Amino acid sequence: MFQQQSKVLFNEPVSDAYYKIGLACSEHFSMAKAGQFIMLRTTRQTQPLLRRPFSIHNLIINSGVTEGLEILYKVVGQGTALLERQKPGDIVDIFGPLGSGFLIPRQAGRIYFVAGGIGVAPLVFLVSQLGRRNIDLSDCRAFIGGRKREDLLCLDDFIQHGVSVQTTTDDGSAGDQCLVTHPLEDVVEQTKPDIIVACGPMEMLACIIGITEKFDVPCQVSIETMMACGMGACLGCAVEGRDQPDRYLHTCLDGPVFDAAELKF
Repeated sequence: MFQQQSKVLFNEPVSDAYYKIGLACSEHFSMAKAGQFIMLRTTRQTQPLLRRPFSIHNLIINSGVTEGLEILYKVVGQGTALLERQKPGDIVDIFGPLGSGFLIPRQAGRIYFVAGGIGVAPLVFLVSQLGRRNIDLSDCRAFIGGRKREDLLCLDDFIQHGVSVQTTTDDGSAGDQCLVTHPLEDVVEQTKPDIIVACGPMEMLACIIGITEKFDVPCQVSIETMMACGMGACLGCAVEGRDQPDRYLHTCLDGPVFDAAELKF
């Protein structure tokens, strides 16, 4: 892991309250795995005091050299409001890459990606990494859900890699009007994937894990949670393990990507 002062390359609106920021970084970040995250604070920041965790959304690579990374975020509070005000040339402080990433078996040819809202961020990084390895993704599918049309993000990032995309919204403004887990279960029942990877609200992940247990499908989930340190010191990001009820796993060290069989929902 590395800490550095990072120059803002761009900071652009994506949809509604969603933004994508590009940050210059050292070549050390080329080792980052999809699912890992950084801890970030603006250099002008006095409040909030602590850094904020953000999934790595993608790497910026030119001529095979990693020159930066992308973060997808939604403005929801004081920390992200400060981030939204950063301009190209401003400096932020980043620390990472941290945590565990997705581990896709080499023999997995049919992968189902499931995202709820901002949960799409690490999955775009994953599909990009698989694409850079020249893996055929034409038999893969992405299920992306949100409350409304503006919450459906990064569809083209999947499509350009040959992944078919199905969308759902709570209000019916785009795609099917239902929870994203409904079409997922229908498709899994018809054609089982080699693995399901997912990121989104805990309620969504709990439902997905129920589907994977019902149809005996391997599953990895990325947990979204607030963290104070990102290194296991504060113990504030605990999630309950399944096989050992007295043992809590910590999202920053044991995750944020977990095998679904490890977790108790």
